[in-house]
Amino acid sequence: MKIKANGITINYQIDGPEGAPWIVFSNSLATSIAMWDEQAAALKDSFRVLRYDQRGHGGTEVPAGRYAFDTLLADALGLMDALEIKKAHFAGLSMGGATALGLAERHPDRFDRIVVCDSPCQSSPQSAQQWEERIAIAKDKGIEVLVEPTVSRWFPPETVAKNPPHLDKIRTMFRTTPVNGFIGCAAALADHDYASAAASVKHPVLFLVGEKDAPAPAMRKLNEKLPGSRYVELPGAGHISNMDRPAEFNHAVREFLNAG
Repeated sequence: MKIKANGITINYQIDGPEGAPWIVFSNSLATSIAMWDEQAAALKDSFRVLRYDQRGHGGTEVPAGRYAFDTLLADALGLMDALEIKKAHFAGLSMGGATALGLAERHPDRFDRIVVCDSPCQSSPQSAQQWEERIAIAKDKGIEVLVEPTVSRWFPPETVAKNPPHLDKIRTMFRTTPVNGFIGCAAALADHDYASAAASVKHPVLFLVGEKDAPAPAMRKLNEKLPGSRYVELPGAGHISNMDRPAEFNHAVREFLNAG
């Protein structure tokens, strides 16, 4: 389904019974709402599950140019407004994880529990340079040349060697991501910082990360910075931890959402 919000047309999907508590899922770079298929199936029995494609991804509109990360926050909030959702739990992974923490900081009255997955929630000079390099490649050569290097970065070597079906699902989502959407969101990832203000968040927060994902140490520090937050590592999982270990991921999320 599609709806106009924050000046663009956003693609979204809703599962679960009317009247149930809302949970919103926000995707990573170069994926779509399809990355959350396992979570929607697992949680729709007791939650109203809203998935949406971030700006420039999936079926959502693809404005040209570099996106500011605060624009991605405004998209999520605008979608909630358009769907008349007053309050929701919010979960996101990687780019979506930073979206989740940023929303908790900037709009605390709109959210209950926050799930931040596989994201340090800030850029660094080194990561900014890496993003600029990937932007240059996408502009010059297109998306395809970035697919396999990204899969090798996102997943542990043993997972890549086994090549389970979810890796091909990732490859398909990546290949179908519009170049302008990749560039716009990569620019946002190159210049954002929601980690510095993490201690200001008053909501219950779950930091959920793959054991073998690069942001794990940074997320442990976020957990230490925010009293009362939870930290869960999923054994053997890489960057897209919800697809690597869906059963363990779903259990951790459900347990957290039902805790309060």
